[in-house]
Amino acid sequence: MANLINIGVSGLSASQAAMNVIGNNIANADTKGYSRQSVSTTASAVQNIGVGYLGTGATISDVRRIYNGYMDRQLQTTTSLSADATAYQTQVNAADSLLSDSSTGVASALTSFFTSLQTAASSPNDSSARQLLLTQAQGLSNRFQSIASQLSQQNDGINSQLAALSDQVNNLSSQVASLNKQISALSAAGTQPNSLLDARNEAVRSLNELVGVTVQERGGDYDVYLGTGQPLVSGVNSNKLSAGPSNTDSGQFSLTLQMPNFSTDVTSVATGGSIGGLLRYRNDVLNPSINSLGRIALTVSDSVNKQLGQGLDANGQFGSSLFSNINNSIAITQRSVGAITNSAGSGNLNVKITDTSQLTTYDYQVKFSDADNYSVTRSDGTSMGSFKLSDSPAPTIDGFQLSLNGSALSAGDSFKVQPTRSGTNSVGTILTDPSKLAFAAPLVGTSGSSNTGTGSITQPTLTTQLDTSDPVALSEMQNAVKNSTPVKLVFSAASGGSQNYTMYNAQGTSIGTGSIVPGQANTLSLSIPMVDASGNPILDGSGAQKTFSAQMTLNGSPATSDSFSVAFNSAGKTDNRNAQQLLALQTKATIGVRDGNTGMSLTNANASLVENVGAKAAQAKTDVSLTGTLVDTAKNNRDSVSG
Repeated sequence: MANLINIGVSGLSASQAAMNVIGNNIANADTKGYSRQSVSTTASAVQNIGVGYLGTGATISDVRRIYNGYMDRQLQTTTSLSADATAYQTQVNAADSLLSDSSTGVASALTSFFTSLQTAASSPNDSSARQLLLTQAQGLSNRFQSIASQLSQQNDGINSQLAALSDQVNNLSSQVASLNKQISALSAAGTQPNSLLDARNEAVRSLNELVGVTVQERGGDYDVYLGTGQPLVSGVNSNKLSAGPSNTDSGQFSLTLQMPNFSTDVTSVATGGSIGGLLRYRNDVLNPSINSLGRIALTVSDSVNKQLGQGLDANGQFGSSLFSNINNSIAITQRSVGAITNSAGSGNLNVKITDTSQLTTYDYQVKFSDADNYSVTRSDGTSMGSFKLSDSPAPTIDGFQLSLNGSALSAGDSFKVQPTRSGTNSVGTILTDPSKLAFAAPLVGTSGSSNTGTGSITQPTLTTQLDTSDPVALSEMQNAVKNSTPVKLVFSAASGGSQNYTMYNAQGTSIGTGSIVPGQANTLSLSIPMVDASGNPILDGSGAQKTFSAQMTLNGSPATSDSFSVAFNSAGKTDNRNAQQLLALQTKATIGVRDGNTGMSLTNANASLVENVGAKAAQAKTDVSLTGTLVDTAKNNRDSVSG
């Protein structure tokens, strides 16, 4: 009877244990990462009764965790991809809205600027139209600066998120290391601590929400790795991940993994999870967008200022700049960032923009092998060559030049050069007097009052460009154009199908000759000797008299002694020829005119940027939907086995 009771008790005990496990399964139905458990029973030891063996009941042999490693790894991977896509989408949607919305983007402000310019060009002596142009110019520069501020805030937000997420990674890494230790201790008796195993898997899944990791099981421990094998967890030890100012760019945080004997930068290999999504957005969208907008802003400022410098204002004076100088003393110092590891007392680099049409949207790494020699590598991996600071003139690299600012450099010093990064911040409207907008061309042509032939001329164009970037050369040329005109072309009799002319200065001295074919359109290219206010020749370094060039077209047939004059256009209030040249900048290819490319206009460059970011936002939406579905599928597959 006692044996029968014992057998019954063993059965009841086994059944009770099974009921407890079932109850525990039900209680944890909504517990993240919980794996369903089941009880395994075996027959108890048999008893020999002489004529055979009798069973003695049932014994619980194991409480098994129903778990499929492959399905769990699928859940880990898809979780990482989904978190990456979600973080990326959140950021790119904000950028897309900022750049594409008419109330915040550049397109509407740029259109308003050129619309007001068109109005002013059609009525160059209308002071109210001129004032409206100044107002729209201020609105355009404000828009650039507003976008720059918001993208800068987004960059700061990413820095803050990277720091916060790194702390969360460290907490979870510590949990995994601690669980490794507990599991190892409890497994020594030969049984598996199921709840701890589940907790460890859930900690790894949570890690994948933050950053993509891989797991290798070693002796029952989970070793957790970042990117290309950088260890977050090794057995019972975890390594700290930190986010802080990058060695090459203090404005953007990098990730450093601190191991027992050394630290390593893991920014370039950290992928997946929210951290991976933020870094991917920063590299693929934020930085290129800031650089692209900066390039547009620099080109607007530079091209408008240069064209204004070619004309005359309502007071008969050469034009003033509408926007701030892109190479002012502050701007050139903000385009280079020295590495934190540079030698003590080392200087910085000034970056001067020499040709905005040649600028790219890349950054550049500049590394010195000694105090003079340096090499330049573009952020797309292109080697730009090796150069010397002592080279004169300084070499031009993709539209910019480098020079030393401060103390001498040492071997190993390096700089991150960002020619266009601060472009949107550096553009400001500085002209306040609308009468100083240079809408008129500097030269005007007139026909002699006593002409009897059929000859007529188009208005002359000053084909020698005034260098607005060199104050000394600019002043010399402006004064020379004033002092060296008027000049008069006097025609002789036609002979043998051609007709000669002589060019005279204001004193009646011959200063050049030429010929035309009467009765057809003739392009006259005039080389006018330069003189100062006293009439003295302006000489170059070799002692030869400098000249400037003008061009006009002569149609028809001048009679003998007919004349045409080219003079300084000091009374050209109603002249809008330079304003028309300004207006042409809206569609003229002024950006990316390099490497055989015809380039883009200002409006097309902005449209291309908006389109590119919009396409990435659309792709991000698709990615979020797809990876979300993958996560749901992976979770359902796991739960179908373990849930």
